[in-house]
Amino acid sequence: MHRSSRLPQGFEPNALSAALTRLRAEGREVLDLTVSNPTRCGFRYPEAEIRAALSSPGVLTYDPDPQGALAARVAIADHHGHGLRPEELLLTASTSEGYGLLFKLLGDPGDEVLVPSPSYPLFEWLARLEGLDARPVPSYFQDRWHLDLGALESAVSPRTRAVVVVNPNNPTGHFLTQAEWAGLTRLCARRNLALLVDEVFADYPLEPPVDRLASALLDPHPPCPVFLLSGLSKVAALPQLKLGWIAVRGPGALDHLEALAFLADQYLSVSAPVQAAAPRLLELAPILRQQILERARINLAALDEVLKGHPRLTRLPVEGGWTVLLRRPALDPDEACALRLLEATTTLIHPGSFFDLPGDGHLVLSLITEADRFHQGLSRIFPLL
Repeated sequence: MHRSSRLPQGFEPNALSAALTRLRAEGREVLDLTVSNPTRCGFRYPEAEIRAALSSPGVLTYDPDPQGALAARVAIADHHGHGLRPEELLLTASTSEGYGLLFKLLGDPGDEVLVPSPSYPLFEWLARLEGLDARPVPSYFQDRWHLDLGALESAVSPRTRAVVVVNPNNPTGHFLTQAEWAGLTRLCARRNLALLVDEVFADYPLEPPVDRLASALLDPHPPCPVFLLSGLSKVAALPQLKLGWIAVRGPGALDHLEALAFLADQYLSVSAPVQAAAPRLLELAPILRQQILERARINLAALDEVLKGHPRLTRLPVEGGWTVLLRRPALDPDEACALRLLEATTTLIHPGSFFDLPGDGHLVLSLITEADRFHQGLSRIFPLL
């Protein structure tokens, strides 16, 4: 049977994943410093209120709207503010599905999107599954991360259809600056490109610079089409309740929304219960976000304290998000280092190479790990770095 070339040639795990599976099969407890699932991090969820929201009479009603339930869109617009209107929104089951719809909207097979790197590796496969290529364009670090607008401009080809940015970036935590935003939107307008802005971590500033762009929605009339993505997974720390959204602004916004609604209507993927519950879930969301911000700040302070005793190790600034980049002497490749630490200490960390960080010498840690486990993990791995 023929299988699509859009899929991987094989599904063999990498060495780190294989070692992790083996250790767990042996019954050994692995201390995970990569955890990104907030439901596994010991946060206090308002369980009764969440269950009540999912038990409202509206969960038994099916009244499909290709853009999503109006009440849910009103609540999402209120959450974002910045003049966002419900009619500028379209609901999806997740931000990943949102990317799928947008790639269908913007490109034909063989077209490409540009993605500043380092970045989350999912983009390559989301684009490939729609027949597109995701071309990484390196950003650079000089005291902080910077978007390389000149490199992006040089990378534009006749097949380029969009630029994808994450604000703040995962895993670097880099917020776009207001100057970068102005330059990026001008570039996209000049080269007839769409701009996709993933703001799932925008509610989690940790060390925000004064010139950051808090949200793309602060620009009410961008000169190019702008598609902002977010969802309950990070906004309300509810990854199990599948609800994402796309906000559309800029030239042709109404036409783009009409086309997206047509695409969404072919799938009808967003469940009625989560749409009915969305207004209440967004009301509860600040309870979880405050806990996550507090945890991240505690862990960041703990890391800084431990680093005082290890002058060979440093961390990069964390403007926002849930991760921190640890910089180490590149005595061995990042993936080999992560594998060595896992085997020697049963502690899991991500190598920087997983996120296309340049060269070797970076490890990626999750700041939402439970505080005592985070500190324990640092005490295990630091002597071996």
